[in-house]
Order: sequence, then structure tokens, then C-alpha cells
Amino acid sequence: MSIWEYANPKKFMETTEKVLPWLVGLTAVTILPGLLWGFYLTPEAENFGSSVKIIYIHVPSAFIAINAWLMMLVASLIWLVRRHHVSVLAAKAAAAIGTVMTLIALISGAVWGQPMWGTWWAWDPRLTSFLVLFIFYLGYMALWEAIESPDTAADLTSILCIVGSVFALLSRYAVNFWPQGLHQDASLSVDKAEHVADVYYWPLILCIAGFVLLFVTLVLYRTRTEVRARRLKALEARERMA
Repeated sequence: MSIWEYANPKKFMETTEKVLPWLVGLTAVTILPGLLWGFYLTPEAENFGSSVKIIYIHVPSAFIAINAWLMMLVASLIWLVRRHHVSVLAAKAAAAIGTVMTLIALISGAVWGQPMWGTWWAWDPRLTSFLVLFIFYLGYMALWEAIESPDTAADLTSILCIVGSVFALLSRYAVNFWPQGLHQDASLSVDKAEHVADVYYWPLILCIAGFVLLFVTLVLYRTRTEVRARRLKALEARERMA
């Protein structure tokens, strides 16, 4: 069986109909316990007090914001190379979710920054690159709505996605590129000495897993909606021609 079989809308709809109930269940049993564990069962941090607990929203949402765009990049490249409609519809579906996650990351970052840095916003490299990424998300969605031809819209948004990927990568690695910025080092690292203490680390891992599952679930639901909308437009076009 080839993975490209799932690019067939019929196969995609049949498969996701079976998978989605399981994904919903897995999302619920990860994200809810993770948030409850993080917010109610972890202690206050010595230097940050209870504000440290915002990492259970900020870090997972920022993680999804960046990786949603990278997922859109892969889906867009598949469209440009192989012209599979499901892939570009999945990219379109992911954009709205990525936009919301980017906004959550920006707002939660501001809530963290005000008591820690004494300001709601600073033109820190990572914050700035995240803001630009948010603008790219808005531009991507606006471009889909502005162009009537679906294939032309898919082509142009795919090109925009490639360009915007630069800022997705900058958002991820800005701390490494500009260590003098206000933003702290990554909360998660393969180096145990660099990541948060275990008491915060494990509920954070659970929250990230929950957010990833939530993202996958929502993308599949939204992609199914996009496939149905595309089918409906095709039927309406045939009726007008008949």
C-alpha cells in the first residue's frame, strides 16, 4: 500500500472517519490531565512564582504555531510537485489553527513578559519573528479568499508558504541566533541541564502531546470540511452547465 493512496479524497474521507474518534479520545486523555497537572499540582517557581505555569499554554501553542507552518510547507510542496488536492486542502485547513496558536503564543508571552520584563511587548528577535509569522498566517488565509480559481490560489499560497517558512525557522531558532535577546532559552532540550526542572517538565511534555493531538484532530476535521466544500462546488458547477 502506498501513502499516496490517501491523497485520493475518497480514501482520505474513509480513513479519517475511522481514525478521528480515536484521536479525539487520545487528545482528551492527554491535554486535560496535562493542564490539570501543570496548573494545579506543580509548585510555584522560586524566581517566577505562579507565573511559571503559563508555560503549559505558551510552550505548546508556540510549538504548534511553528510546526503547523512547517506542516503546511510539506503539504504545499506535495501540491506543487504531485498536484494532490488533499495535501493543499490540508495546508489550508492547518492555517487557521496555526493562526490561533500563534495568537495564543503571542498573548501568553505578553502575559509572561509583563511581570518578568516589566513590559507587555519588546522587539525581541523571537517575539518579532513570531509576530511576522502571525502576519504571514493572515496573509496566507487572505490569499486563499482573494483568488477565485482554486488551483491558482493553491499555487500562490504554496509559494507564500515557502517564503514564510523562513520566519517559522527564525521563530524556532531565534534564541540561538540572537542570544542577547530578552527571550529565555528553550524550555525543552536534549541537554537535561538546560530544560525546566522535572516537576514542570513531565506535565509540559504531556501538554505538548495533547496540543499536537489536538492539532492533528482539528486539521483532519477541517480538511474533511474542505473536501466536502470542494465537492459541493463541483456539483453546483455541473448543475449550472446542465
